[in-house]
Amino acid sequence: MLLHSAFPMFVAWGPQHIVLYNDAYIPILGERHPGALGQPFAALWPEVWLELQPQIELAMAGKPVYFEDHELCLLRNGYPERTWFTFSYAPLHEADGSVGGLFCTSMETTARVLGERRAAFQLTLSDALAPLDDAGEVIATANALLGAELGAARVQYVETDPLSGALGGQLSHLGPALMDELRRGAVVRIHDAANDPRALQSPFDERVGAMLVVPLMAGGHLGACLGVDTPTPRSWTGHDVALARDVAERTWAAAGTARAQAMLRDELDRGREIFANISEGFALFDRNWVMQRMNAEGLRICDITREEVIGRNHWAVFPAMIDSDAGCMYRSVMATRKAGSAEQCHVFADGRRIWTDIRAYPTQDGGIATFFRDITDRKLAEEKLVEADRRKDEFLAMLAHELRNPLAPISAAAELLRLGKVDAFRVQQSSTIISRQVRHMTRLVDDLLDVSRVTRGLITLGQARVAARTVVEEAIEQVRPTINTRAQTFTVRLPPDGACVRGDKARLVQVVANVLANAAKYTPPGRGIDLRADLHGTRLVLSVRDEGIGMDIELTGRVFDLFTQAERSSDRAQGGLGLGLALVKHLVELHGGTVGCSSPGLGKGSTFVITLPLLLEDAPCAPAPVVSAPADVTRLKVLVVDDNTDAAETLGLLLAAQGHDVAIEHGSLGALARARSMRPDVCLLDIGLPEIDGHELARRLRKDPALAATVLIAVTGYGQPQDRDAALASGFAHHLVKPLDFDGLLGLLASVQARTADHVM
Repeated sequence: MLLHSAFPMFVAWGPQHIVLYNDAYIPILGERHPGALGQPFAALWPEVWLELQPQIELAMAGKPVYFEDHELCLLRNGYPERTWFTFSYAPLHEADGSVGGLFCTSMETTARVLGERRAAFQLTLSDALAPLDDAGEVIATANALLGAELGAARVQYVETDPLSGALGGQLSHLGPALMDELRRGAVVRIHDAANDPRALQSPFDERVGAMLVVPLMAGGHLGACLGVDTPTPRSWTGHDVALARDVAERTWAAAGTARAQAMLRDELDRGREIFANISEGFALFDRNWVMQRMNAEGLRICDITREEVIGRNHWAVFPAMIDSDAGCMYRSVMATRKAGSAEQCHVFADGRRIWTDIRAYPTQDGGIATFFRDITDRKLAEEKLVEADRRKDEFLAMLAHELRNPLAPISAAAELLRLGKVDAFRVQQSSTIISRQVRHMTRLVDDLLDVSRVTRGLITLGQARVAARTVVEEAIEQVRPTINTRAQTFTVRLPPDGACVRGDKARLVQVVANVLANAAKYTPPGRGIDLRADLHGTRLVLSVRDEGIGMDIELTGRVFDLFTQAERSSDRAQGGLGLGLALVKHLVELHGGTVGCSSPGLGKGSTFVITLPLLLEDAPCAPAPVVSAPADVTRLKVLVVDDNTDAAETLGLLLAAQGHDVAIEHGSLGALARARSMRPDVCLLDIGLPEIDGHELARRLRKDPALAATVLIAVTGYGQPQDRDAALASGFAHHLVKPLDFDGLLGLLASVQARTADHVM
């Protein structure tokens, strides 16, 4: 008879707990009802069997069990759902007194529990949102609380764009069908995103298994949405919808309130907030010069505390300004009630110096409001620019001087030769002068190009094992003539045999030679220069000490900068462009070393110290290459091609004087025809030719089988590494830079002569 009660109840009988239930229990079963009668409890409620099994077994052991508002996660309509039940288990005894089953009365209390939880949640939400005055914090807090309450992976509150009406975040991916529902004010419930045709039209990411979206309408238009999603499918209940709608409405209202309050605060405190947070210093003092306010940036710039300034007289706080330009400007603004500006340099007690740009404006109450900012970096940059501009002008003046110096003897020697009234000795003397001065000018141009390539990182260093002694000896060999000419005393301590470094031998020689040349340049005749090489651990230390003019401390700090030279007068001009030491610094650093300079002061000499990492392997250093002597002279057929008539003619004369047969062309097409007719052994081609350039001319010559043995040599004013690479790619065998090193050219021709002689033999 009990099973006919209006209360939901069931009987679980026997070891399998076969279930018999009354009609009132059917709503609890839901879709399980058909075929549920007579099923074992574990098969009927598999998702909660493991949770309820201990209590059922306790009842089967003869002890009654009672639960109130017990939470269970049931599968309903194919989705998990949180539910609450109040039920009691009572044992049913057989005739022999043993327990044969159990009797259960069950009452679902989900609606009541959720109602209570919703009321409690609303209180929690109200308490959490009440102290917040930032709309972003309001939204984040409400989203977090709702997500925890619903067990959601993500909650998003999004307001529509007032112009486009579009939503942001993940909600911006909603398809047209879902957006139409929301604009009509309908709640969107997607229980299974993978199988809902509306969801398939929306590009959700893989994290979305189910989604609930509640719209908020304003004036018949979609104003905001609150979206909740979970990573797995889920059935969204009426409680879920009501809770989400409530949170959405509270969020909308609280966020709007927070924004309104923020706008009100901004309006009330606009001036104070602006002045407190601007990146400039701000101060306010009344008509009696009493400081009323100073913001944090102003306190920082002035290196002062609020207590030291507020309420005190401005002139007492800043006495250094009384007679300054800024102080005069302040008094003028106070007297005339017209705005003014000035720049102020202030030196603190610790020696620190700052520059400030100050602007002052009269206030309605008779005082002054002043804005000031730290412009020290700008002033220092301006000073550096002025200094750099000064050094640039000095460099250009030096460059003009250094280039004019060799031009004068070249011009005089050329004029002497033009007159033609000179003997063989004078011709030889004039040609020697011209050659020497051209080499000097070439060195100047090479220094300019060298420093440009090095400072731009366009130089490639060799990585050979180099003997330190060889580097020092070759550097001394380069500078020895200058030292001998100036009758300077030179002492040397060479590196020990076996001390080696890794790098580019030519560049390392250049480094040491530049430092020695600098010492020789600034050391008076008859005074001493000392070069010492020592090994300190894993470092090679080269020190060059001179008894020269020395330098002040300021110059030692920038002596390795470009275009830097010691002060010099016209009566003791030393020459050079101030590039040598800049090259030294860059080249040493590229080799992993360091270079420094020190001097006791003007007139007390200088010391330069170079350190380089030593190679510690036992393998011997590479010996210097042996250059074989040229073969016997063989008369060569040489074609010179240059559109500069003077350059072509003089080069032809020099080559003819060496016994070679020389032909000269000034155009590319004429040169091509001449080459095919005379089949020269060597072609010296300029690159910048009319009609077609030297690269194209070289390519055409290379295509002619009859000219396969002809050696093509580029003679050009373009001397960058990329220019050399382009020449070699066009078919040139060698790349020479103007003005020509004639000895080097003769060496190349000698190699061609030797090869020609071998071929003849």
